[in-house]
Amino acid sequence: MLPNPAIEDDLSSENAAYSKVRWKLLPFLFVLYVVAYLDRINVGFASLQMNRELGLSEAAFGFGAGVFFIGYFVFEVPSNLMLQRIGARVWISRIMLSWGVVAMAMMLARGTKSFYLLRFLLGVAEAGFFPGIIFYLTHWFPARERARSVSMFMTATQVAGVISGPVSGALLGMRGVWGLSGWQWLFLAEGLPAVILRIAVALYLPNGPEDASWLNADERKSLAAGLALEREGRKTWNNHTLAYALANARVWLLALLYFTIVFGHYGIALWLPQIIKGFGGMSDLRVGMLSSIPFIAAAITMVVVAKHSDSRNERRWHLAIPALVGGFALALAAAARRPMLALAAITIAEAGVSSTAGPFWTLPPSFLDGAAAAGGIALINSTGNLAGFVGPSVVGLIKQLTHSFAGGLLLMAAAIIAAGLIALALPEIERPPSRGL
Repeated sequence: MLPNPAIEDDLSSENAAYSKVRWKLLPFLFVLYVVAYLDRINVGFASLQMNRELGLSEAAFGFGAGVFFIGYFVFEVPSNLMLQRIGARVWISRIMLSWGVVAMAMMLARGTKSFYLLRFLLGVAEAGFFPGIIFYLTHWFPARERARSVSMFMTATQVAGVISGPVSGALLGMRGVWGLSGWQWLFLAEGLPAVILRIAVALYLPNGPEDASWLNADERKSLAAGLALEREGRKTWNNHTLAYALANARVWLLALLYFTIVFGHYGIALWLPQIIKGFGGMSDLRVGMLSSIPFIAAAITMVVVAKHSDSRNERRWHLAIPALVGGFALALAAAARRPMLALAAITIAEAGVSSTAGPFWTLPPSFLDGAAAAGGIALINSTGNLAGFVGPSVVGLIKQLTHSFAGGLLLMAAAIIAAGLIALALPEIERPPSRGL
């Protein structure tokens, strides 16, 4: 069959539009998520000084680190529905201002109760940011472009981990400056960028392609046509209502899968500084430098896996294999007796767990649309992120009872392996059925 010049021109124009969106939009969203994730996990580094000064036990710290996700869970779905109603620019700007103020206020913690309260309020303030961006990206990219786009955005979690180590280590070294502890400087300095960047969001972030001044008319038309065609195909399943998402078994299965992934991920992210500190004989700055290694490896791996997933249009195995590799690597870390072997195993585990992100977040928009997509994505994220409360809390309790991280690492390994097995059991999810599973 001879090539059709008109079709080739349309495809070329469409691909050029996607390329422009990737360069104009994703780096900006990436920076926002770096700041968000930094404020979420920097408590792990603060604990190197804060726990002693505030009298926090390991179990109390684990509970406080995780209680963030209770506030996050409660307000996640309403926040995402508000974003759909009033637009990304206004709502994301509001979220950033709220979480920036609370993140800086973490420096005011004076004991266990105030630590718990501020972490809970931080979760309330940040609720809706991540699922809001995932939903927002469905207004720009079709399914075939989504894993790579999501993974490019989500590498921010790894870059935040890389930045957090040395920067947090250096800020902890400011103990005594102006009468503040190092951990107080950490919260103050790392919370301020969110407040500043919310101004950039209000001025720059378009609500959708039709609102993007950096797209020309042909590019807007190409994006709108491709997304409209995909959306029209999904509408035959009446999948655009919130009730559809809440009643759909696939949504809850994905929430369970995400719960097991998050259990392992935040167990690593929030406890890694203390795990490395336990190797012995290291300054806070050196702990921070070594803590960045797993995140560097993960940032590279997750983009490679996502790009391969898009090129093959395959999600299940691209979810299962990284999860299984990550789970077994974490089990190896629990058994390792040499610090560098344990760090190498944790690095592989973090790379595996993080690489599930791109393929995973292509799945909900493949069978949800409109309010169902906004609510369903938020429901999956918030329910799954309850593991961000359970994981750190349980790991802290096990550490306090056994004086070792081995038991907690094995529990996280089991959760991540379970994620791989659930992924293998997923029904075909790229093309939705008419009802239920």
